[in-house]
Amino acid sequence: MKKNLYILCAAAALLFTSCGEKFITAVHNSAEPVDEYFINVDRANQSLVAAYNPLNWLDYAWGYTPLMFLSDIMADDIYCGGSDENDQASLSRAHLYKLTETELPSSIWTALYSGVNRSNVLIEHIDLVPDMSDALKNQYRAEAMVLKAYYYEILWKFWGNIPYYDQNLSQPYHAPQLKADEVYENVISILEEVFTMNALPAKATAGNEGRITLDMAYMLYAEMVMYQEDKSRYEKALGYMETIINSGRYSLVADYASMWEVEGEWGPESIWEINFTSVGSVRSWSNMLASGGHVYGTLIGINGAKKDWYSGWGFGPVAVSAWDMFDEGDIRRDASILDWRNEADNYSARWQDTGLFQRKYIGRKDGTAGALGDSDVNQGSNFRIYRYAETLLNAAELSLALGKDGSKYLKEVQQRAKVKTTDCTLDNIIEERHKEFVSEGKRYWDLVRTGKASQVLKANNHAYREYDWTEDLKYWPIQISEMDKDGDLVQNPYPVR
Repeated sequence: MKKNLYILCAAAALLFTSCGEKFITAVHNSAEPVDEYFINVDRANQSLVAAYNPLNWLDYAWGYTPLMFLSDIMADDIYCGGSDENDQASLSRAHLYKLTETELPSSIWTALYSGVNRSNVLIEHIDLVPDMSDALKNQYRAEAMVLKAYYYEILWKFWGNIPYYDQNLSQPYHAPQLKADEVYENVISILEEVFTMNALPAKATAGNEGRITLDMAYMLYAEMVMYQEDKSRYEKALGYMETIINSGRYSLVADYASMWEVEGEWGPESIWEINFTSVGSVRSWSNMLASGGHVYGTLIGINGAKKDWYSGWGFGPVAVSAWDMFDEGDIRRDASILDWRNEADNYSARWQDTGLFQRKYIGRKDGTAGALGDSDVNQGSNFRIYRYAETLLNAAELSLALGKDGSKYLKEVQQRAKVKTTDCTLDNIIEERHKEFVSEGKRYWDLVRTGKASQVLKANNHAYREYDWTEDLKYWPIQISEMDKDGDLVQNPYPVR
């Protein structure tokens, strides 16, 4: 019995580099048997593009779900905002530690498993393609494997104990639910297999920016190993960070603020970005899965701004404590946080307003230039996922954990920021990460993995929370619709409030 091509049932488009206007689009019959689909290299490329495509859904996966935002509102620097607690209630409930199995940002589950599924399609069938070199097959296979690992990593961090499969499912479409530690071992093994394949370029060539590279996979590996606190792999992870550092392929950008402009995309510091573009984008409210721009800049935009910035909806105001943590002269403060406290006549304050906004991704006045679809969903700035500064701070932390001197790595980041250098202690490294990655979705995971969440994320340290962070908040509840589909799923012990 022939298997039909199920997950590729919609036209998929991915702009590998946002510097131009060309889209690669896959168009096909959803009922076409798989062994008849993979008939040439172009079809293989379409399948690979489809595996990348869910990356562009992660600002709005059938709801507002930018991963940086979902992560940051669970930490201490970013409030939820919007009009009130009931405006996008699933977001405010995540922010206030009041999620339920019926009210949470559950659509990213669907988007991420779509990515897993699409990656598996390519992995399982790439060998069917005739007249395609083994080297190119291995490269496509390796890209899809890393994409699958990336999608699983996000599911693992948010939900922990998740259904896991390496080959796509048949009816009744149930997969065994693995414990978080088991998921980790499976996913880290995928990356380790990729490293033995020698199939990926270290860095993307011009015109291929946004594709998976070896350096991106190294960063994902280190991120997972450090989050798991897997000391048995620290030496290997440090080696990968030092490979990147010693390669000379990257350097810190002297003008920190310039990185966050469109002109700063894929600069010397960038290891991997998710591409977005407003130019020629047809993305609209009626077609939110189309590739193009993103809605995130509008979501966190200044409501009613009359000058300088794109008027948005006032989500994600920045806590005053985040502004105050920076030393005077730290060039990252004004590049990360927009101080609008003296502009009361220039915007409309919304819930949890502080007058401070996230500058890195806030909608620019000209950020939707060239969009053919709806402007609000077409900010054209890339999401910066892995930067060289993180490589250095990873190396500092891993060196420290291994009894080595990582001070030179920490010092390099501090010197770029124009602040005093400090001793290379875990507290100092985590605090440097705090300042370096404001509004980049890193803070919450750093607090959890280092055991600091229960100390820092107390209700009395926060202007709006009633509840302290506790270990039973580590994993989100699985949405009731998924629980109802599979009677074998075990719910995560998230507290009912």
